[in-house]
Amino acid sequence: MSGARPGAAALAFALLQGCAAPAPAAVEPPLSYPPSARERMLRIATAEWEEWGRQSSDAPPLTRESDAANFPRVMAYWRAVPEGEAPIARNRARYRWGSADLWREPAWSAAFISFVLRGAGVDGREFPPSAAHAFYLDALILDAQRFPALAPFVPHDVASRAPEVGDLVCADRSSRPLATWRERAGDGGRFRPMHCDIVVRVAPGVVEAVGGNLRDAVTLAVMPTDGAGRLLPRGRGEPRFFAVFENRLGRLPPWSASPPANGAPPS
Repeated sequence: MSGARPGAAALAFALLQGCAAPAPAAVEPPLSYPPSARERMLRIATAEWEEWGRQSSDAPPLTRESDAANFPRVMAYWRAVPEGEAPIARNRARYRWGSADLWREPAWSAAFISFVLRGAGVDGREFPPSAAHAFYLDALILDAQRFPALAPFVPHDVASRAPEVGDLVCADRSSRPLATWRERAGDGGRFRPMHCDIVVRVAPGVVEAVGGNLRDAVTLAVMPTDGAGRLLPRGRGEPRFFAVFENRLGRLPPWSASPPANGAPPS
């Protein structure tokens, strides 16, 4: 008599079911943070800039990453990201032997932003620390698309938003820079050299923002704006602005009566 033994088909089906990929877990919505998180973010960014001598992008540099006095500052930034172990190990050795090449590689501007957000108390769920701007921005963009009414940071095209205090202003440093944050999806999650700064002051005709590893220091970038407060394009060869990330820390329910723009999707 040919054919499978009684129950064999049922057993095979059960085994196949056991090998099937599990259903994806539901994504946890982002938390709403109190205004104190936003205030701490700005206070930490400003304090770091002051410790570096209040340097500005439109003035000669005063101190650099290679100065021994700045060693613990940059080490603290690297401690805030999961990729920091190797750079710290290399630069501990350089510091021990008095090398003049402290912290010259890799770039630490994204580690600085991560340090500020971590110090402000924003959890990795809402702002995953990274040594690359592109990777934490991917997470912010995805959150804004999935949870437009809850996301703590929402991307906008440069032409559609005048930066406000607390926003992230982001530029692309690659040879073929992005024109808009929407184009990032075409990279498939690959690394792309970027730079973001935290806006700390807005005035007629200018936005001032604090960033790391700018002129080898924590520096205040002075960015000209048009009559509506929007960033003006940079000159040839300079990093191209491609997004302004609206900071909604402390501005979502229950800390605010209603979400900005009624929870509209990113623009």
